[in-house]
Amino acid sequence: MMESGNKIALVTGGSRGLGKNMALALAKKGTDVIVVYRSKAEEAEEVVATIEALGRKSVAVQLDTANVHTFDAFFKSLSVILQEKWGRNSFDFLINNAGIDRRSAFADTSEEAFDELMNVHFKGVYFLTQKALGYMADNGRIVNLSTGLARFSTPGYAAYASMKGAVETLTKYLAKELGHRGITVNVVAPGIIHTDFTKNAFDAHPGLEDYMKTITALGRVGMPDDIGGVVAFLCSDEARWITAQRIEASGGMNL
Repeated sequence: MMESGNKIALVTGGSRGLGKNMALALAKKGTDVIVVYRSKAEEAEEVVATIEALGRKSVAVQLDTANVHTFDAFFKSLSVILQEKWGRNSFDFLINNAGIDRRSAFADTSEEAFDELMNVHFKGVYFLTQKALGYMADNGRIVNLSTGLARFSTPGYAAYASMKGAVETLTKYLAKELGHRGITVNVVAPGIIHTDFTKNAFDAHPGLEDYMKTITALGRVGMPDDIGGVVAFLCSDEARWITAQRIEASGGMNL
């Protein structure tokens, strides 16, 4: 009989930033991790090595989550990996974390930038999750990533935040449609976090950090460690009765 702690999580965008932190937080709780990366193979392998050093199994797999047409081939190769490395034909947790940043004022947003955001943040999430269903174990977990920007408005993120709002609605529908399989579906919405994703914004606006502190109840900007544990908790047995929920981890921004 397989040990109860030997769950397998698939984390998109798992080679860096928040995804890396989620992967490590899951591993520290006893979960094996499939680290999905788009282009940073070396960074992904470093995450795998760190997870293995924690005593868990891990593997890095390449996928561009914006390219829906590659999903079938991805899952076919993943099923081989699951058999070879775990002796299983399924995994337990899907973390839809991969993301890109295309900041622009509404009036200046190009169709190209809109489509790039849409393909990663909504279309990719929708169809990757759909394709994953045949490879997910019953009583599993899906965690989608949203943003505080879906609750409050910051000019420059109209397209990005709208797609995250769509993900929040999708989360509720998935929770209802997958409930019969015991799969919970929740969304985590970070506030502003110090990662390579936000580095350009902090570098370009020297006063940004001080301003963010003033609008955040806990008085600081978030760190990746503030998010990974929330995702790991939602994948734990303790969170088994939580589904269709939006959990904002922003330190209390714009209250």
